[in-house]
Amino acid sequence: MATESAGINFDTDEETSLILSSLEEFLESEIQPIEDELGETWSNPRKRHEDDGRLVPEVQEAIQEVREKSAEAGFYAMNLPEEAGGDDVSNVTWYRAIKKVASTGPGIAEYALAGPEGPKPLLAQAEGDQVEEYLLPCVRGEKSTAFAQTEPGVGSDSPNMDTTAEKDGDEWVLNGSKQWITNAPYADFVQVFARTSPIEEMGRYGGISCFIVEDDEFEVASMNNAVGMTGMQGEIILDDVRIPEDRILGTEDGAFYDAMEFLSLGRLEIGARALGHAEFLIERGVEYANEREAFGRPIGKFQGVSHKLAEARANAFAANAAGLRLAWLMDNGEQAIQESSIVKYLASNVLFDVADDVVQVHGANGLSEDNPFMDELETARILRIVEGTDEIQLNTIAKELGLP
Repeated sequence: MATESAGINFDTDEETSLILSSLEEFLESEIQPIEDELGETWSNPRKRHEDDGRLVPEVQEAIQEVREKSAEAGFYAMNLPEEAGGDDVSNVTWYRAIKKVASTGPGIAEYALAGPEGPKPLLAQAEGDQVEEYLLPCVRGEKSTAFAQTEPGVGSDSPNMDTTAEKDGDEWVLNGSKQWITNAPYADFVQVFARTSPIEEMGRYGGISCFIVEDDEFEVASMNNAVGMTGMQGEIILDDVRIPEDRILGTEDGAFYDAMEFLSLGRLEIGARALGHAEFLIERGVEYANEREAFGRPIGKFQGVSHKLAEARANAFAANAAGLRLAWLMDNGEQAIQESSIVKYLASNVLFDVADDVVQVHGANGLSEDNPFMDELETARILRIVEGTDEIQLNTIAKELGLP
C-alpha cells in the first residue's frame, strides 16, 4: 500500500529532464568543438592570455560564440522572466542546469549559461530604451556586462562605498573606482553602484543607485589577476563620468535593496557551480583510484584513498540536497536568506575539500599542468570568497538564528 510523502517530491519533472538532456547534447555537439578548435590556446594558460593577463582575441571570440549559440538554443538566460527575454524556468531547473554544465569540468562550456557577464534579475528591471539597448542584447549573448559594486577599500562592507553620483541638471556625474570586477575588461556596459544620497539622510543601505555605464565612459585602470581568475577581473575608474538620468537602473536611491532581493540567487548559482565541479572531481578520482596500482593492487583498495572519495561523495550529496531545497524555497516565493548562506558556505567548502583530496589521490600527477586538478583547486578557493566570504555566510546564519 502506497504511503503519502507529506508533500515531499524528489522526482525530476519532465520539463527539467528534457532541458538537461538537451543541454548535455548541446554542450557535446556545439560547444566542445569550439574548445577543441582552440586547442592549446584554451588549455594552456600561457597561450590563453596576453602579457597583461587579458584573454587573447581568439578566446574572447570563442566565448562570444558560445554565448550566442547558447542564447539561440534557448539556454543562456532561460531563468529570466519571459517578458525579459528568458523562458522563466524554475530555480530548481536553473540550479540543475548550472550543476550539469559545471560537472563537465573546467572549460569554455561555463559560458553557456549566464554568469556575472550576463543578464541577471537586476538588469531585468530595465525600462524604456534600456530594454532594447542593454537587456535584450545581453539576453541574446550579443553584449556582455559587469556588476560593479566592490571597491578597493570596501569588500564585504559594500554599503560603505566611496563612489558617488551627483546630479547636475539632467545628468549624473560619477566619480570613484571599483575593483575585482568580473568581465570589466570586456564588458560592453557596466552596472555601477554609487551613493546618490548621504547616509545621514537615507541610512546605511539607502541612498545607493545603479547606473548603466558604457565601455567608452570608464577606464579599466589595471587587471586584477587573481589566482584562478587571470584575465577576467579589472579595476574600473570613473572620473567625472556624465550619465544621462535615463540610465539609472531600477529605483533611484534603492539599488542596494533591489540587489539584496536577488542575493539568494547568486548564492544558489555558486552552490550549483561548486557541486558540479565536485561531481567532476569525484568521478576523476574514482577512475584514477581504480586504474592506478601500487604495492600490487589498485590504490582504491587502500582506505586512505577510498575513504577520501567516500567522504567527498557523502558531503557533496548532503550539500546538493540543501541546494535543491533552497531552489525549491525560492520557487515558492521565499527569500531564504539563511538557507542561501548555508548552501553557499557548504557547497564551496565541499568543493575545496574535494579538490584538495583529489589532488592528493593523484599524487604528483595531481600537480601536473596537463591535468585539471590544480585549476579546480584554484576555482574552489575563489568560490569561498565571491558572493560573500565564508565568514560573511556564518555571520548571516548566526544573525538569522537570533544571535547578536
